[in-house]
Amino acid sequence: MSDSAYRVEGQTGTWEVVIGLEVHAQVISKAKLFSGAAADFGALPNSQVSFVDAAFPGMLPVINETCVEQAVRTGLGLKAAINPISVFARKNYFYADLPAGYQISQYDKPIVGEGTVLLDLADGKTRAVGIERLHLEQDAGKSLHDQHPSKSYIDLNRAGVALMEIVSKPDLRSPEEAGAYLRKLRSILRYLGTCDGNMEEGSMRCDINVSVRHPGEPLRTRCEVKNVNSVRFVMQAIEAEATRQVELYESGGTVVQETRLYDPAKGETRSMRSKEHAHDYRYFPDPDLLPLVLAPDFVARIKASLPELPDEKKERFMRDYGLSPYDAGVLVTDRAAADYYEAVAKGRDPKTAANYVMGDLFGALNRTGRTIENPPVAAQALGQLIDRIGDGTLSGRLAKEVFELMVETGKDADALIAEKGLKQVTDTGAIETAIDQVMAANADKVAEYRSGKDKLFGFFVGQVMKATQGKANPALVNDLLKRKLAG
Repeated sequence: MSDSAYRVEGQTGTWEVVIGLEVHAQVISKAKLFSGAAADFGALPNSQVSFVDAAFPGMLPVINETCVEQAVRTGLGLKAAINPISVFARKNYFYADLPAGYQISQYDKPIVGEGTVLLDLADGKTRAVGIERLHLEQDAGKSLHDQHPSKSYIDLNRAGVALMEIVSKPDLRSPEEAGAYLRKLRSILRYLGTCDGNMEEGSMRCDINVSVRHPGEPLRTRCEVKNVNSVRFVMQAIEAEATRQVELYESGGTVVQETRLYDPAKGETRSMRSKEHAHDYRYFPDPDLLPLVLAPDFVARIKASLPELPDEKKERFMRDYGLSPYDAGVLVTDRAAADYYEAVAKGRDPKTAANYVMGDLFGALNRTGRTIENPPVAAQALGQLIDRIGDGTLSGRLAKEVFELMVETGKDADALIAEKGLKQVTDTGAIETAIDQVMAANADKVAEYRSGKDKLFGFFVGQVMKATQGKANPALVNDLLKRKLAG
């Protein structure tokens, strides 16, 4: 059992939850998997539908090579086995938004085999989660039940769009681990450029397999919670379903294998249909599609083009910049954020750069609603601000003030320092004058300090900083004050 396992205490003892995730990730491609129709999000209903997507008689599917490349690229990014021969099969079921009456998918011979995702846990440790497989399949259309009082509408824009179904092994043991897995998988897909990971647009959806057991027991019956579209809802659904199953067992009942839906408003799962088995779908190889054979040089070319991925980048940030596992993990989650950090840290103190990016900049992004690709403070401008801390122009406190002004005005640090007169006072004569004035105005406290009340030192520092409007160099203030008060 992992350290982060989620446990439910019941009358018959402790229960642990066993979780496996099936993620449907929409492939970044201009066209669909087997037709030339566009795959853009947000187009007018039924405006991106070819005869193949609509299942007109006699229309034959033609494989989109870009989608195959993207699946191989994803498999390589997941450190997974690439299968040189894979087969497309027909998965037969009948629904209004599936015009052909079957979905072209892959069954027993997927394009990608076993791989691994490393979870970044809160304590800085990592844990490996197994990938069972990745296969390519086409998406179904969309049924709209809220557009008319008595009719359902069908939008086939999504029909035939390429999906990668990424299936994990049942290695996850808590809602937190499931959330970490989804965030890490999304990060990898975005680095690779194979899926944008936008769950709110439906381009990354998750089916959750949940079962519970007493620690050490064999696996019990699982239920599948279908089509959850946010990391937060996935975590909530796991907790709700695990609690439901424990309560069922504790009351003497049994869990039936079925497909369920999660209702975020009620915080509960409800039955959708009894769980289908593979034979219910009558899988058979699609007679219109030959087996997909990958040449070794095709795979080698894709492998050579892979970017530096989050795990490798994290290791390099820890090694080259001396960052903690936590800081490095936060900074590499998003590729654009990692690039921004490197631009700021180049030739500067890497820890100061990390603190400003993760604290001040990320905070400003949240407040302003801007993205790291269009930040309120450019990397070069933040680097200049850190330079002014390094050369003594700004104290740490003044630098924070300047950063906020940079966010508000769009001006750089040097311009604001000159305009607002924010330059740190490092002239010992000016600081000594301020100290003398403070000591003269507080002669009684000077006497107390000299009689042994050392705690008053902080009071004098505060008074001097106030007298210099916070611009005095704190290190110089401390140094000169100690000497003068020692008298």
